Amino acid sequence: MATGRDYRGMTAEQRLADRRQRLLTAAYTLFAVAGFTSTTIERLCAAARISNRAFYECFSGREDLMRAVYDRCVEETMLAVSKAIGQAPPDADSRIKAGISEYIAFVTRDTRRARIMHLEVRRSGDILTAHRQRAVSGFTDIIEDTLGELEGALPGRTHLMALGMVGAIQELLIEWVLAENPPPLEHLTETAVHIFRRSFGSEPAYPGSKGSTSL
Repeated sequence: MATGRDYRGMTAEQRLADRRQRLLTAAYTLFAVAGFTSTTIERLCAAARISNRAFYECFSGREDLMRAVYDRCVEETMLAVSKAIGQAPPDADSRIKAGISEYIAFVTRDTRRARIMHLEVRRSGDILTAHRQRAVSGFTDIIEDTLGELEGALPGRTHLMALGMVGAIQELLIEWVLAENPPPLEHLTETAVHIFRRSFGSEPAYPGSKGSTSL
């Protein structure tokens, strides 16, 4: 239990928060670059410049730390996407395009975030299953709230179509993370928007083809 005594100008609570933040920062890089399974507690402690004992004052284990890193990535991404949607024109098409564009742009702005959210979350196994499902549900809810029951959507299927949209974007980003020659980000965005518009019957053909609706 932390006490209120000051040490080098910091209270015990502040020292604990500082160590926790240093571990989160170290894990953000190590889990993304070396991978979760290859990153030991000793390596994390060395990078964060804390003792093994101090580690367990902050987290119960590597799994607990991985969950915290993943959850922070998801929370930051949700905030960015929600803001982009809120600033877009009020029609559903514009808002969904803004949300998709911001999701892809924000996640890929830092490759570490992209790898943790779309690659290491799967490689880490069961420890992130519930957290990943909660993230998927959160992004699905954002799409549903934006869409409502759009004309062209199958009646009662908006949830399933929104869920499929989340899955499609995730797979596109996995391809971007793993590809030796990653596709241009604008191609990912165009493809994701095209999938959305085709799903809801608002785009007859692939962008650039005859009769298509331009982005």
